[in-house]
Amino acid sequence: AGMQFAPLSLGNVHVGMPAVQAALSGYSDLPMRVVAREHGAPYALHEVVLDTNVLQKGKLQRRILTVPEHDHPVGGQLMGSVPETFGAAARELVGAGFDVVDINFGCPVNKVLGRHRGGWLLQDPTTALAMVDAVLQAVAGDAPVTVKMRRGSDDSPDAERRFFTILEGAIERGVAAVTVHPRTVAQKYVGPSRWEFLARCKRHVGAFTLLGSGDLFSAFDVVAMLQQTGVDGVTIARGCIGNPFVFTQVRDLLAGRPALRPTAAMQRAAILRHWELAVPYYGNERNALPHVRMHAIKYGQYHREPIWARERRVSMRGPQDLLPLIDEVFADRHDEGVARELTAEDAVAPSLASCNEGE
Repeated sequence: AGMQFAPLSLGNVHVGMPAVQAALSGYSDLPMRVVAREHGAPYALHEVVLDTNVLQKGKLQRRILTVPEHDHPVGGQLMGSVPETFGAAARELVGAGFDVVDINFGCPVNKVLGRHRGGWLLQDPTTALAMVDAVLQAVAGDAPVTVKMRRGSDDSPDAERRFFTILEGAIERGVAAVTVHPRTVAQKYVGPSRWEFLARCKRHVGAFTLLGSGDLFSAFDVVAMLQQTGVDGVTIARGCIGNPFVFTQVRDLLAGRPALRPTAAMQRAAILRHWELAVPYYGNERNALPHVRMHAIKYGQYHREPIWARERRVSMRGPQDLLPLIDEVFADRHDEGVARELTAEDAVAPSLASCNEGE
C-alpha cells in the first residue's frame, strides 16, 4: 500500500505529487526543467534571477522572461536587495507567464551575501518583510508568492528568533507557502541539515503549506523527509542533477510500488533529450555544450563503473565529443537493459554528487 500524502498546492496552483524541482543556480534552465517534467516532476523552479536582470532590457532578460507552453506550472525565483525593484521584477515575471513568484532568502554564496541579498536578509527581518510586502502588492493576487529560507544566518538564538519573525510575518502578509532548508547560511552546504528543525517549523505553522529541502540525494530520502518531518512537500535540488529519474522513483514509492533504476538506454535518452532542447535554447552547439556538459557529467550514478563513466564524460572537449562519449558510456552492454529495483545502496555517493552551486 502507498503512503498517503496530500497532493501539494501552492495557493491556487495545483502541483500534485509533493516533490518538486528546486531552483538550482546555473542548472535549472529550461532544458533541465523540461527533462525533469518528462520524467515526472510536477513543478519546477527557474534558477534564481536578480531583480535587476529581470528589469534590464537585453538578451538575458528575454531568456528569463520566455516561458513556453510546455513549462507549466513554473516558479520564478527572485533575489535582490531593494524592495522597490523587487516588486517591479515580480510583476514582470507574472506578466511573462510564471505561475508562482518565489522570494530567495536562502542563498549562502559569499558574493550574494556581500551585496545584501539572499541569505543576508535573514539578519534583517524589517527589510526582508518589506520585500515580501513589495512582491505581494506588485503581484496583486495574480500569482501565489512563496518564500525560500534557511534555518537562520547562524546558530545563535538571535538568528533563530529572526527566522521565526520572518516566517510568521510572511505568513501573516499572505504568502502561499514557505520552503525551509534546515542549514544555516554560515554552514553553506557543509554539515548536517537538521530535519528536526523542519518538523518543529511544521508544528509551528500548523495547516500552512511548508516545504523542506536539503540532502535529498535519492527517492528514499525524499520519502523519509516527508514521513519524518510532516512537511507538505519537498524541493529536490542537488539530488536531481543528472538524475531526473528521481521524480518517477518518488511517485512509485509514494504509490507503494517498487522504484526502478534507469537502464543505460534510459540515461542515454535523457541526456540526448537535454542536448536536443539546449541547442535551440542557447542558439548553437558551441554555446549549449557547457550547459549540457555539467549535467552529462553528473549522470551515471546507476552505472556499474561510475568513476570510469564520469572520467570518460569529463574528457568531453567539444560538441563533437558529446554523442560518441554518451554512446560509449551508456552502451547497452553496461546493463541487461532491464530496469532493476532501486535499493537504498543505489543512492548516489556524496563524492559524486558534490556540487557547490546547488541549493
